[in-house]
Amino acid sequence: MQAEQAQTHRVKDYRVRAITRITSRPLLFICLCGLSGSIWAHGVDDSTKQFLLANHGVAIFPYLYIGAKHMVTGYDHLLFLVGVIFFLYRPRDVLVYVTFFTIGHSLTLLGGVLNNIAFNAYIIDAIIGFSIVYKGFDNLGGFKRLFGYQPSTKLAVLIFGLFHGFGLATKIQEFEVPQEGLVENLISFNVGVEFGQFLALTVVFTALGFWRRHRSFMQFSTAANTLLMSSGMILIGYQMTGFFVNI
Repeated sequence: MQAEQAQTHRVKDYRVRAITRITSRPLLFICLCGLSGSIWAHGVDDSTKQFLLANHGVAIFPYLYIGAKHMVTGYDHLLFLVGVIFFLYRPRDVLVYVTFFTIGHSLTLLGGVLNNIAFNAYIIDAIIGFSIVYKGFDNLGGFKRLFGYQPSTKLAVLIFGLFHGFGLATKIQEFEVPQEGLVENLISFNVGVEFGQFLALTVVFTALGFWRRHRSFMQFSTAANTLLMSSGMILIGYQMTGFFVNI
């Protein structure tokens, strides 16, 4: 019993040290990467861009495909969702949290485009990067350790889902997509996003399930979430560099 308690204290101390390290070491790397230019987390390839600009009328299946493709290749969304489900062991819990995320990004995706609500894309993508940092920090127990308080995870997922949706809406608005069939196409795009999200989460949850069967999961869970936070900080660095360069 005493040995187990000692091991628990060592793990907790290691997590605290990890939280401290990730707030300092990646900063130099972020600055160096930021000098190379900006990166669009919601980038669209040329063929998709040409289709969006040229299409007139309802195009359900193409928009379904574009939405699914965007989610599967949208590393910022995926990194956040990996953080959300990292310590969720039951499919029902995954469904609950993903539903909060889906509600959030669906509201702002549809509402943002239909009501012409736009924000600076660099700032939105930086906030999305921050959502990844937040979830990794939460998984490390950072709030309880450093502040003695645990914010509502469901509320955080919902709020960050709103920003993820604005990221999608902002990119779509940049292309000035034709108004003809816009509502149907947006709904198709959003359904495609959900389908892509389902596929990606199925793969991630399955992979985590296999990993959890091994002792290395708990041994390296801190390192995995530290890497998650570092990835989010790099994204923030890229986007903020792009914001200041393009002022």
